[in-house]
Amino acid sequence: MGTEQFKEQVLPLRAQLLSYAGRLLDDGDEAEDIVQDVYMKLWLLRDELGSYNSITALATKITKNLCLNRLKEFQREHESLDVVDAASEAPTPAERLEQKDNLRHLMNALAMLPDLQRNVLRLRHLEGMEIDKIAELTGSAPEAVRVNLSRARKRIKELFYNIEQR
Repeated sequence: MGTEQFKEQVLPLRAQLLSYAGRLLDDGDEAEDIVQDVYMKLWLLRDELGSYNSITALATKITKNLCLNRLKEFQREHESLDVVDAASEAPTPAERLEQKDNLRHLMNALAMLPDLQRNVLRLRHLEGMEIDKIAELTGSAPEAVRVNLSRARKRIKELFYNIEQR
């Protein structure tokens, strides 16, 4: 499938996919991220899209799976935070507030990263993908993925430290 054909058949699905992801996640920003990931996956599959009966069904299925993965990530994150809370000796309200602030600061720092760095960081650390698979998904060389991953980690440290100092 060529670029023009992709634009004509896949791009008009955006509103439908965004609505679906929004209903599943109940978070507009996360839904936007999911739809962007869906388009990235569909773009990488563009040469094979002709073999599918329905591009809409495929896009919806990918959206559903990515949303379910994201919900599982959130659940694991909250469970790990609960374990940290339970393991420590009854944190004070001030300590709990500090933990929540740190998490919020980290999320703000992630939002400040360029899209590619944020995606590479997410694919590597949240989805546990290998460098070669990330390179394949992003259409980059493995070395470029490593560089972007390194830069993203460095930038997160800088941003988190700067936000903490405010």
